[in-house]
Amino acid sequence: MYVVGVDFGTLSGRAVVVRASDGAELGSAVHAYGNGVIERTLPASGERLPAQWALQVPEDYLDVLREAVPAAVAAAGVDPREVAGIATDFTASTPMPVLADGTPLCRVDGFHERPHAYPKLWKHHAAQAQADRITALAAERGESWLPRYGGRISSEWEFAKALQVLEEDPGAYARMDRWVEAADWIVWQLCDAETRNACSAGYKAIRQDGRYPSREYLAALNPDFAGFVADKVDGPVHELGARAGGLTAQAAEWTGLLQGIAVAVGNVDAHVTAPAARAVEPGQMLMVMGTSTCHVMNHDALAEIPGMCGVVDGGIVPGLWGYEAGQSGVGDIFGWFAESSVPPAYHDAARARGLSVHEHLSELAGAQRVGEHGLVALDWHNGNRSVLVDHELSGVIVGQTLGTKPEDVYRALIEATAFGTRVILEAFAEAGVAVDELFVAGGLLKNPVVMQIYADVTRFPLHLIESDQGPALGAAMHAAVAAGLHPDIHAASEAMGKARRDAYVPDPERADAYDALYADYRALHDHFADGAMMHRLRRPRELVRG
Repeated sequence: MYVVGVDFGTLSGRAVVVRASDGAELGSAVHAYGNGVIERTLPASGERLPAQWALQVPEDYLDVLREAVPAAVAAAGVDPREVAGIATDFTASTPMPVLADGTPLCRVDGFHERPHAYPKLWKHHAAQAQADRITALAAERGESWLPRYGGRISSEWEFAKALQVLEEDPGAYARMDRWVEAADWIVWQLCDAETRNACSAGYKAIRQDGRYPSREYLAALNPDFAGFVADKVDGPVHELGARAGGLTAQAAEWTGLLQGIAVAVGNVDAHVTAPAARAVEPGQMLMVMGTSTCHVMNHDALAEIPGMCGVVDGGIVPGLWGYEAGQSGVGDIFGWFAESSVPPAYHDAARARGLSVHEHLSELAGAQRVGEHGLVALDWHNGNRSVLVDHELSGVIVGQTLGTKPEDVYRALIEATAFGTRVILEAFAEAGVAVDELFVAGGLLKNPVVMQIYADVTRFPLHLIESDQGPALGAAMHAAVAAGLHPDIHAASEAMGKARRDAYVPDPERADAYDALYADYRALHDHFADGAMMHRLRRPRELVRG
């Protein structure tokens, strides 16, 4: 029997057909979102969006079901009648306003030209003011859930974004019946049942110990926000790997699969990847490295770690505490530098060698000794998710001279992101949550220079997932559990997961050299941690864009 996993990313969705017995990936397909990420102007009206906005169009998600799933099944060459289940994962937090029947608010007459009617992508950071108030009030009231999120609530998450809708477009807030993660909305479209998954609810919707923040707390934030949970969020929360329902006739027509097959509850892209990498036991941390990096790990002990993104009972696999931390910009930082700051001669040289500019820069940077470039950088170009939880921080590069070359800066940026991961590892260790092993998934594992620098900086051997479709493979594993093909996600991971252990090991000499450079990074990190200068510098730019 076979299962289908569908990974909804930032720019595209991909589907993979997997044999449930052994995890063999038989066919896959990718469909790029027609509208991509909406950051500048709203397509429906041409309205210019303020700084730090990031929206999407729900129809793009449905197109993935219509295009990528049938193409993946065709590429696999399997009989659709032998597909037993389908599961999905999504970027998070990407919440959206919908009507009671699941219709996106942006499809409703009179709302398609209103920005707050659209899904807010994870990288929408324009709700920072609301997030700050949520955190400050929780601290003032001594809310028990706040330490479970490292002491700060992120502007990326559900409550801050919903409060922004209420305060900036109260008409849109009043018209929406439900506020739902796209991860749960896509499942709603597949099986015609509104469900909430334990991962999104716990990490992104402040649900701890079986409940959300109280009505009294919400009313203290804003009197009109008092009923937010009861009216727009609350409902049954399902264990990961559970069956949400059966595939509807409409969804069967979209996908080419059989009506009635198992649809698993939703999940989040990084968390769903852990079983695919065989990183489900306590102390096994997985880094999902792409445009950003998400660090997830299971543990049997509950601890409160400053600056973590959350700890959730059953947030990664049922029965264990799932921890999450992260970095808001990693591959995005390398991409920004390559697009904005690399001279034409480097692009010409890369083309002449049949390489991408990233491959060319990586080779040049990889030939350097540790510290040779004389630079130290902060990896905050897209803010800081852990441990400072401040999306208005910005990047810093110190030590540049007239002799600084592009490969010097490129290597310094790679090192900065590795140092950022080391900060997270040290925060876990200091809180008594031991990280015993480090696994890697995501597109950046293909870059040997990046991988070796991370091994040297962290002093951990790196175990690499052996799949180019980690989230989709992990989703397929949950489909197998929902369909009853494996008894639980541990069994599915053992049978279907893939990891190459000790793919990169730290070099002691380089690791020693990085200790000294890391001390400089921490000094710079701590100096700018309060954000005062960076926040002040951002304001003129935001006013101009507004």
